[in-house]
Amino acid sequence: MINKTTPLCSFVSGGTSGIGLALAKGLKSAGYDVIAAGLGPLPKDEASLKFIELDVRDDNAVKKLIGGLDELDAVINAAGIIRREEELKPEVFDQVIDINLNGTMRVCAAARPLLAKSGGSILNIASMLSYFGGGLVPGYSASKGGIVQLTKSLAIAYALDNIRVNAIAPGWIETPLTENLQNDPTRYKAIKNRTPMKRWGTTEDLIEPALFLLGSGASFITGSVLNVDGGYAVM
Repeated sequence: MINKTTPLCSFVSGGTSGIGLALAKGLKSAGYDVIAAGLGPLPKDEASLKFIELDVRDDNAVKKLIGGLDELDAVINAAGIIRREEELKPEVFDQVIDINLNGTMRVCAAARPLLAKSGGSILNIASMLSYFGGGLVPGYSASKGGIVQLTKSLAIAYALDNIRVNAIAPGWIETPLTENLQNDPTRYKAIKNRTPMKRWGTTEDLIEPALFLLGSGASFITGSVLNVDGGYAVM
């Protein structure tokens, strides 16, 4: 269990937009030092966060960045893409798997030595599509199904180093990744009506569950996947 008087150090892949950015902000508000890594335009209005460009497909870059840190207490793997319809093409399917699933493994493996020193924790981002098929997103669905099994498997392997590995599985969250669905009134309403709590989720809904699983209150929890979906998975 982590016991430090200095701020806890965290790393968030995919931390420059969407769910990853929201979780990076949540960590910062909770007192963590935060490094948020990702691709695309880096946010410029979050002076309290440190943003770094990183492609999780590049194993050497991942090892260099994380291996170069002095210490590390928490990791969130939020890097991910979705390519609706295009994922039916094998080359696009391969790209989605490489970012969403292989990228998560690369970060976990690179972070393991530092997390072993601190007794730290990993939080992976699964999805409702970890459980359901997606006819237009076979790569995304397969990758998120893989995240659940990877989380369970690494929880076993990394327990030897006193590292906990858990995941959250968000439901339908209002982010840029789901913008097309949000802009489709029929689909947006159908998803809302299918959700027992009768609303879409927000990125803020994910922060407290993430902080709980990373924190000392979850010290005897590893290999778990927490659905944060308004009840969508139970329908």
